[in-house]
Amino acid sequence: MSDDPDATPRTSLGESAYRALRARLLEMTLPPGHQASEGELASQLGMSRTPVHEAVLRLQSEGFLEVQPRRGVRVRPIDPTGMAETYEILIALEGAAAARLAHHPNPEAVAAMTEATEAMRAALGDGDRQAWAAADDRFHRALIQGCGNARLSRLAQEAADLAQRARLATAALRPEPKGSAEEHARILGAIATGDAEAARAALSAHRQRASAEILRTLALPFMRLGG
Repeated sequence: MSDDPDATPRTSLGESAYRALRARLLEMTLPPGHQASEGELASQLGMSRTPVHEAVLRLQSEGFLEVQPRRGVRVRPIDPTGMAETYEILIALEGAAAARLAHHPNPEAVAAMTEATEAMRAALGDGDRQAWAAADDRFHRALIQGCGNARLSRLAQEAADLAQRARLATAALRPEPKGSAEEHARILGAIATGDAEAARAALSAHRQRASAEILRTLALPFMRLGG
């Protein structure tokens, strides 16, 4: 037990600052290339600089931010090369999660993935790209969180969060995602039959197709995402 009576509150504030900043990064409220001092970020969050500094260092280690001496904090740009590497990692980890879920059934996770897939179809029919993206994100998070391997889940979530910024930044420029729900259905079908390798292959094909579209969009000359 710590002798420091402020240890628990400080840890809690640091976690709160981390979650708040991370949410803003993923929602693109803090867009690529955005620059601010730690004091400005602390003011925006209504916190002191100490927990914000802790959060900034943590987000720097995850690849979202970079601390520039005497210049403050900069949101890292979305780099096509770095994003391609992130997708390689994500495809491998999510493929492993799908294979594991086929071997070790998790009805709750499968139900959440099925609901998300149906919501994607409905959103696409309504022309609601934002609702579609939210449902798509739920599908992948349910897969990752339900695979039964906490370490794999944590690593995959970190990669998925980095990829989320690229998805949001390119969403309006990519083709209508007509085949995504069917690709999700194939993943679910393989999981339902307990075919781990088919689940891995279906997930990998889905992510490879989607990531290729995103990477092509990021490579367009006018896409200066904080660079």
